[in-house]
Amino acid sequence: IRNEKRMLQEAVDAVFDNGRHGRPVTGAGGRALKSLSDMLKGKTGRFRQNLLGKRVDYSGRSVIICGPDLKLWQCGLPKKMALVLFEPFIIRRLKERGAAHTVRSAKKLIERHDPMVWDVLDEVTQGKTVMLNRAPTLHRLSIQSFEPVLIEGEAIRLHPMVCTAFNADFDGDQMAVHVPLSVEAQLESRLLMLSSNSIFSPASGKSIMTPTQDVALGIYYLTSESHVDRMRRKNGFDMGPKQRLPLFSAADEVRLAFDDGAVKTHTRIGFRNPDFGRKTKFGDAENRVIETTVGRVFFNEVWPDTIGFVNRAVDKSFLGDLIWWCHFLSGHDVTVRLLDELKALGFAQATRAGVSIGLVDMIVPPEKSEIIAKAQDAVEAIRKQFRNGVITDGERHNKVVDLWGQTTEKVASIMYTAIEENHWNAKAGRETGKASRDPEINPVFMMVDSKARGSKQQIRQLAGMRGCMANPSGEIIETPIKSNFREGLTILEYFISTHGARKGLADTALKTADAGYLTRKLVDVAQDVIISEEDCYTANGISVEPILEGDKVVVPLRQRVLGRTSLNDIVDPATGEIVVAANQEIDEETCDRIERLDLQTVWIRSGLTCTSAHGMCAKCYGRDLATGRPVEIGSAVGIVAAQSIGEPGTQLTMRTFHIGGTASTALTSTDFVTGKAGVVRFSEDLRAVANPAGDMVVLNKNTTISVCDERGEVLEKFNPPIGSIIYRKDGDSVPVGFRLSAWDAYATPVLSESAGRVEFHDFVGGVTFDTETNQETGREQVTIIETQENLHPQIILRGGDGNALAYYSMPTGAIVMVKDGQAVAAGEQLAKTPRKETMTRDITGGLPRITELFEARHPKDAADIAKIEGYVEFGENEHGKRLLIIDDRNPDPKYRCVERHHIPMGKHIVVYKGDKVRKGQQLTEG
Repeated sequence: IRNEKRMLQEAVDAVFDNGRHGRPVTGAGGRALKSLSDMLKGKTGRFRQNLLGKRVDYSGRSVIICGPDLKLWQCGLPKKMALVLFEPFIIRRLKERGAAHTVRSAKKLIERHDPMVWDVLDEVTQGKTVMLNRAPTLHRLSIQSFEPVLIEGEAIRLHPMVCTAFNADFDGDQMAVHVPLSVEAQLESRLLMLSSNSIFSPASGKSIMTPTQDVALGIYYLTSESHVDRMRRKNGFDMGPKQRLPLFSAADEVRLAFDDGAVKTHTRIGFRNPDFGRKTKFGDAENRVIETTVGRVFFNEVWPDTIGFVNRAVDKSFLGDLIWWCHFLSGHDVTVRLLDELKALGFAQATRAGVSIGLVDMIVPPEKSEIIAKAQDAVEAIRKQFRNGVITDGERHNKVVDLWGQTTEKVASIMYTAIEENHWNAKAGRETGKASRDPEINPVFMMVDSKARGSKQQIRQLAGMRGCMANPSGEIIETPIKSNFREGLTILEYFISTHGARKGLADTALKTADAGYLTRKLVDVAQDVIISEEDCYTANGISVEPILEGDKVVVPLRQRVLGRTSLNDIVDPATGEIVVAANQEIDEETCDRIERLDLQTVWIRSGLTCTSAHGMCAKCYGRDLATGRPVEIGSAVGIVAAQSIGEPGTQLTMRTFHIGGTASTALTSTDFVTGKAGVVRFSEDLRAVANPAGDMVVLNKNTTISVCDERGEVLEKFNPPIGSIIYRKDGDSVPVGFRLSAWDAYATPVLSESAGRVEFHDFVGGVTFDTETNQETGREQVTIIETQENLHPQIILRGGDGNALAYYSMPTGAIVMVKDGQAVAAGEQLAKTPRKETMTRDITGGLPRITELFEARHPKDAADIAKIEGYVEFGENEHGKRLLIIDDRNPDPKYRCVERHHIPMGKHIVVYKGDKVRKGQQLTEG
């Protein structure tokens, strides 16, 4: 009976969820049977197939092509499609006209393509809008509505500037058309979804209708100087007397001279300043005559007066800023008109420029071979260090990879200069300001500099060197690719390259699904966050500061506070004047002032601290980026946020595919060079000793060294890793560009705090440490290994009187650098833990990490974090774990706080006895 029961249970399990545990029950032919839960889940299940996604009547799909002559709010709809889509409307109209009496006869007329039908179709489509959608629909701009313009042919025509929003291109993409039927649907489609109403991205607030590709290139060509002028200006030559320039008073005169052939697009001219004496955003209000080029005069004709005369080369990103300012200063309608004029201008100029790429344009710098030879010698030196046993194999690998990374960068920057100078760099050109042969601007450089197509990375691969590649498991191969595509790869290099190319293709296929799933999870969580009230009157907020990577600003403060609401008054410390009052929006002008004040932190209202009962209040949210105005009550901000995070996820997976798998790693910094002059200040918890060479060596983690001005204001600061050598003392003054500190980026050292004699404790051969002889170097090295026994390898430092001065626990994987009983000086290295092998950083690793952050999972190797502020002490070991006590040493016993941490033995503790720790500081590695 028991067996029968079990079989029945298994059968029921299989009916509900086949294959949940053990092997799935299979039908004939080995195919797993479809259980009840399979019917529901996934893309083909009941929910997504039938309930959330149904087939829609009055819709069609077709291939898209470019429609350069369309207005921003129009799309070209093939007549055959329109005939089917608007069929019921046509039938009704035919009956009204009396051309047909029954539906059936009207249908016959339509099938016969009677001439009358086309007239009626024109009439019916007037004033209607249709919705266009391109799959995958990642954010709200993937569905927009347009007024249809009837065209011949089979393909839908799309305005070139809405391509970015749809992420569409014309290499065979298809799009779907839907017709909104009811009056309400028509209204909503026209008022909220018309393409000319969404000029800005709801994710970033930047213009998403910025011209790209040909248009951006055309406009850059139009506004750039001639190549000779540009190079002379760059190399500091005299540009010749201004009085000799042809002088024009109006754009029409310039046009006349240009049509007559008297001046060319890039001729330098004097032009009567239209902005003289009035304040504009980009104009010059000082001079009566400005020196400019013919092209720039034509370019400025399309812009409204509020912008002013833009007198500089305009690349794609600056064009985006211009569009933003135009919208801000002159309103929406002007901007929409402007976008179409820009499109026409850009296409026309790109055609006139006739840009093309030839092999000659990819200039390989002659210094390349010399740089590579130097790098080869340096690699040889690193190998030698390894053979002499100074560094471990892992360190050697990392150093070699880093070295080649720097070499690639060096070749790339020299090559980029060569391409920019483009035959200007013959000796004569540099000395006299006249070029060797009449040079033009390099088309490859023009494409990258205008940001129309291609990146420095791609040019580096064309004419520099390809650099290091990663193997399939993500480790970086030591031998770099020294050739570029212009010279051609050797057979070995070609095969190393194939890893990256395949990985790109596989990633694109696999990860796109993950990214879509991430968006779905985010939407599910955030869908009920809507703006429910104007203000929740909370007194709480968060502080924001610029995000730094090392000493480089990645996200400036401006980007983080723009459009948010200030929590309290922001005051100018010098004058005491209020820059922004509490609960006021921080706009562009305020941002400029905050930047000038050089404030490091600003307190703002945030959704995290909002106290609305449901959703969120408008003040805590701030500005609606899609409109540039404060957010309206009822906006579904949760879904906008979810889409804004999910949408780039899919793009990121595609990116590996475009770069072609060249390894991109974070180049590790090994020193800190001052960016500003000032006085060096150490934080009070910094502990350092002088090493035998007399320099200061940092012993503890999480400390700061800052450079301050006379008033004591911090100009810049950095956190030195353990083992950093500092070349100045506290209170010394340093100039700009001084190398203040240096450290080994490839290993974390354990250092002695004072002089003494080393004693090994719990060092048991084969149990807690291994002695291995390196085959290549023939030297012994002692490595700590993980053990299950109750043994905890430590190095005890004893003074002359035999008292223990300090205990150093050896983390697993550490390499011991001293012998038992050896005498050591202060600041000497006792052991070091090599850093893990450098892996490539790309989005494949990124997506799971993002998911992890959002789901707040527990990491597997978590660090212990200090729960209170206080001083570190060590107690007796309990239950085989080390006891670390943090005591805040409050003199009043009633308020004294003591926090006990039990730390497993193998973990490396990064704080020492007597250290002062801050709340939330790391106590162990992890």
